[in-house]
Amino acid sequence: MADIRRVTDAFAVAPQISEKDVDEIAAAGFKTIVANRPDGEGGVMQPRMGPIRAKAESLGLTFVALPFSGAPTPEIVERMANILNEAPQPVLAYCRTGTRCITVWALTHAGQGAGEDIIDAAAGAGYDLTSLESLL
Repeated sequence: MADIRRVTDAFAVAPQISEKDVDEIAAAGFKTIVANRPDGEGGVMQPRMGPIRAKAESLGLTFVALPFSGAPTPEIVERMANILNEAPQPVLAYCRTGTRCITVWALTHAGQGAGEDIIDAAAGAGYDLTSLESLL
């Protein structure tokens, strides 16, 4: 079962999902899945994007691969912002623990004057982003 953590009505994050989780994700009403974890990062036992994408698309969901490691670059933040603006909502993003997903989501809001709200929304989903406060 996927550990889906709602951040807003339009966005949630999850630790690594598998093909088997996609039915539950679709049933929960998600329209888009964003993969922020590179294939193979966790070794051979890590579920690959291909089968997850195939299952998602077979259920009518949009699947977007935006894998990255470490801190998100400005290009990754810009690409994520574009995904969030254009993809059918709500969106579920996943990575190893959900932390890089929530971080890149938060950074898409940088400079918009909503830093405290972003930190609170992340905290409500179980993520501490206080270290990003000065960037938001």
